[in-house]
Amino acid sequence: MKNESTFIEVFGNNPVMKVLDFLISYQMFDYPLTEIAKNSEVSYSTLQTFWEKLERNNIIIKTRRVGKSDLYKLNTKNPAVQQLIKLDWNLSSGTLQNQEQAISN
Repeated sequence: MKNESTFIEVFGNNPVMKVLDFLISYQMFDYPLTEIAKNSEVSYSTLQTFWEKLERNNIIIKTRRVGKSDLYKLNTKNPAVQQLIKLDWNLSSGTLQNQEQAISN
């Protein structure tokens, strides 16, 4: 069984959350859609069903084009995305604190 991130554990193991979790975790990098799908463990066709909504709402942005592939990353300038990143950090920090307390008790 693969360990799920706290983000996925709290918000559900659905394709949108899996993609957001991956993009939050690797927010410094840009990726083609095929890599985002692969690393998120979401099928490419499923990714295509909601990708336009993420773009339209400025959750993700196109960064550049390499060959025939467009590359995308999380739009960290978007205030809503900044809140998601903070939420992910707080969830992860809380999990670590709980684990440390359980070990020390």
